[in-house]
Amino acid sequence: MSVFSQIKAVAFDLDGTLIDSVPDLAAATRAVLAELNLPLCTDEMVRTWVGNGAQMLMRRALSFALETAVSEEQLQASMPRFMHFYKLNLQQHSVLYADVAAVLAQLKQAGYKMAIVTNKPYEFTIPLLESFELSQYFELVLGGDSLAKMKPDPLPLQHILHEWQLAPEQLLMVGDSKNDIIAAKAAKVASVGLTYGYNYGEDIGLSGPNAVCEQFSEITALLELRDNATEQ
Repeated sequence: MSVFSQIKAVAFDLDGTLIDSVPDLAAATRAVLAELNLPLCTDEMVRTWVGNGAQMLMRRALSFALETAVSEEQLQASMPRFMHFYKLNLQQHSVLYADVAAVLAQLKQAGYKMAIVTNKPYEFTIPLLESFELSQYFELVLGGDSLAKMKPDPLPLQHILHEWQLAPEQLLMVGDSKNDIIAAKAAKVASVGLTYGYNYGEDIGLSGPNAVCEQFSEITALLELRDNATEQ
């Protein structure tokens, strides 16, 4: 029996999984560094820094620019400016990955419950989902600040299991980062690792997901979507 055979709900990461948001994040990060008269980073640098929330992104950016460890005082001083510039750049350059909307529509039609589990602050998550007309697919949206802990902690996935009264074998986590896979393993739920997103330059397969997909559309085959559509 496939590990995916009992899945009834799917939790998706956002950045690097559904949406390529690095251009917006990079623009905001560069604006902060420029304001501080520090060396600027590239989009590709930011691509290796995202995944642990906004504060960690800025910590990594400042550490790069200052070429030293960043104090908590320096980090906290930079955060309001980052949030300001990210609001200005939000939805300016982000793009939806191929087949995302079509696959989400198929999953919804097949009867799967779907959630967003991202480390992005909640206030930025909702506008992004709405701008790409994705909100309709998700019954639950958890940002990095929605609960006491975020990925790689299993709490967001455990929250979903509790809210939807699911057994671990009924929930699937889909993401592009080792944080997604670590959280899934800790929550004892199945996971799919996507190769095209942001994973600190590492092969997502090294984290040991139950399956690795190069394209978002491959998820439908793993779930044997046509069979589930008639059964659920």
